[in-house]
Amino acid sequence: MPPEARGIPRDHVRLLVTTPDGTTHTRFTHLADHLRPGDLVVVNDSATLAAAVDGHRDDGAPVTVHFSGPLDGDDDYAVWVVELRPDPRAHGPVIDALAGETITLPAGGRVSLLGGYPDGHPTSARLWAAHVETGSETCTGEVTSYLAEHGRPITYSYVDRPWPLDAYQTVFARTPGSAEMPSAARPFTARVVTDLVAKGIAVAPLTLHTGVSSPEAGEPPIPERYAVPPATADLVNLTRRRGGRVVAVGTTVTRALETVASADGLVLAAEGITDLVLGPDRPARVVTGLVTGWHAPGASHLSLLQSVAGAELVRTAYDDAVAQGYLWHEFGDSCLLLPAL
Repeated sequence: MPPEARGIPRDHVRLLVTTPDGTTHTRFTHLADHLRPGDLVVVNDSATLAAAVDGHRDDGAPVTVHFSGPLDGDDDYAVWVVELRPDPRAHGPVIDALAGETITLPAGGRVSLLGGYPDGHPTSARLWAAHVETGSETCTGEVTSYLAEHGRPITYSYVDRPWPLDAYQTVFARTPGSAEMPSAARPFTARVVTDLVAKGIAVAPLTLHTGVSSPEAGEPPIPERYAVPPATADLVNLTRRRGGRVVAVGTTVTRALETVASADGLVLAAEGITDLVLGPDRPARVVTGLVTGWHAPGASHLSLLQSVAGAELVRTAYDDAVAQGYLWHEFGDSCLLLPAL
C-alpha cells in the first residue's frame, strides 16, 4: 500500500545509499545530503494512465486488458500493444488467446487481437498488437481519453486493494502516457526538490512512457516512447564536463538518456521509440548514479542497474536491503547507487 496509507509521508520511505565506501540507511527526505553541488538529477515527467480496463472475451469470460502503449507512438493511433489478464490481480497473463479474438469493453469499446507482439505469432503471446475501438459517445475517440473515462491503474497481486490514480502519479507527472508509474520518483516531494536545488544540485526532466512490466525472468524490456529535450541534453553534457554526477531517477530515465548517448558520452536531444537493452554488452555511458526501487530476481531491470553501478555494488545493496527488511515494488523503499567516478 502507499506509504501515506501507512501514516508515512512519501518522502519518508527508507533510503539505502550504497557507495564503494559502504552502505548508509536513512530516509528519502535526506537525499540531498548524499549528493554534491554540481550534480544533476534527471527525472521522468511521464504521467500514469488508467491503463487497465475490464471486459469480456468472446465466450463471456471476464478479462482485464492492460494497455501498454500505441505501436506508432501516437496516442490517437488505433493499434496498441496490450496484455490480457484473466483477473485484475492475476499472477500471469491469459495463455489461451488467439489472433482474431475480440474483447468487449465498456461503452462500446472493443479490442481485436492482431498478433503476438513483437513477433506476430497467432497464439501463446504475453503481449499482443491489437486494434482498439473506443466506441464511446462521451469521449473524444482518443484511446487515452477512453482510458481516463473507463480505466483504472494497473495493479498486481501484491497490492491488496484498489488505490486511486493519484496514488500512481509522481510529483513530476506532466505528460500522460505511462502504462505503469515511473515509480523511482514516487518518494520525491516539493521539499526534496527544494533541498536539492538549495544545495546547488540541478534537476532536469525528460519523458519516457513506460509499458507494462516484464514478469518473465530474462525477458527484455519492450520498446518505449521517449523524448529528451535540448535543455536536459545540454545540462547532462555540462555536468559531465565539470565533473559532476548524472543521477538518473529510475530505469526509465537511464534508458532514455543512454538511448541518446553517443559512444563518447555526448548526449543529443531526440525523441522516438527506444529498444535499448542495457547490460554487460552495453554498459552505461553517461549515467553515473541511480535512484531506484527494488526489483525482483531475474528482472531485466537488474541488468540495467549493473550497467550503471556494477554487479558488486548492486549485490551489496540488495543483500543489505533484504537483511534490513526494505519494502519492494512501487509503494516501497528506495535505493541510491553511487559507484566510483
